[in-house]
Amino acid sequence: MKKDRRQFLKNTSLATFTAITVPSMLKAEFNAESVSQAPVNCNPTTQDFYGQGPFYSTNAPTIINNQLALANEPGTRLIISGWVHNLDCTEYIGGAILDIWHANDAGAYDNSGFNLRGKTTSNNQGFYLFETIYPGKYLNGSSYRPAHIHFKITPPGYPLLTTQLYFQGDSDIPNDAAASMSSGTYDSTNRIVPVTTNSLGQKEATWDIVIDGNGTPVGIEEMRSTMGMIYKIYPNPFSDFIEINYGVFQEAKVSIQVFDIQGRLVAILEELHLKPEKFTAEWRPDSNINPGHYFVALKINDVQVDYLKVIKES
Repeated sequence: MKKDRRQFLKNTSLATFTAITVPSMLKAEFNAESVSQAPVNCNPTTQDFYGQGPFYSTNAPTIINNQLALANEPGTRLIISGWVHNLDCTEYIGGAILDIWHANDAGAYDNSGFNLRGKTTSNNQGFYLFETIYPGKYLNGSSYRPAHIHFKITPPGYPLLTTQLYFQGDSDIPNDAAASMSSGTYDSTNRIVPVTTNSLGQKEATWDIVIDGNGTPVGIEEMRSTMGMIYKIYPNPFSDFIEINYGVFQEAKVSIQVFDIQGRLVAILEELHLKPEKFTAEWRPDSNINPGHYFVALKINDVQVDYLKVIKES
């Protein structure tokens, strides 16, 4: 790529922006090139055969600082994140309430308090993230239930959905009445997600929720392949700067924006009118930008067609 074709975009931090502090364990190594840009499929998130189960408690508190599990909670730390989409995945849904609860490392629920119980809300980009521990198992009759996390998901103005999330490779899934269902109303296929281990030994899982509701238009895969995409962001994690390699496939108004974990706009990278070509942008965050998860979004003609997650280290 010729130097005169490169666009070096300067960061413009918002004067009204107040950065949030994200727990240090969230500074996990993340391979930006491996991030799924949209759900692999757009099958609606299903109910779970066991419903809410016997251990639900009303009035769970709001999750603080993205930590469902406190730092001293025994168990293997687990980061779960994803996007909430409408039924055809053309819109992301902000403001969806996620009421979450699960067993502790020993397989027991807190039925007198709110340990490992809490609510979070998808941000205005439809993104959610929380930190917890890998749930323990408990006997259900003569067999163990697979590790699972309960969710009640309520999009703005739409009915709630009660379901459970499971994890690939769990040996108790095949014998579980709910987790083993592979068709029909309670099909759990798209609720069994892979768990990866990052270089710090922390577990991570991604679960995109597809539910009935109204949201904000987002680029689907067809737009990404015909309008433009982010090829690579590096280094990631980063401390002082990142380089963003992206391509534009048709003449258009193009902007690159950075959002924090709550969906607040952190930085506006210059808006340009570009012809089809590959470009490079650079973001050097101001000193008041705190460590944590952020995502870089590519917008073409005001439609978000691509994004990648990045992690800023201290």
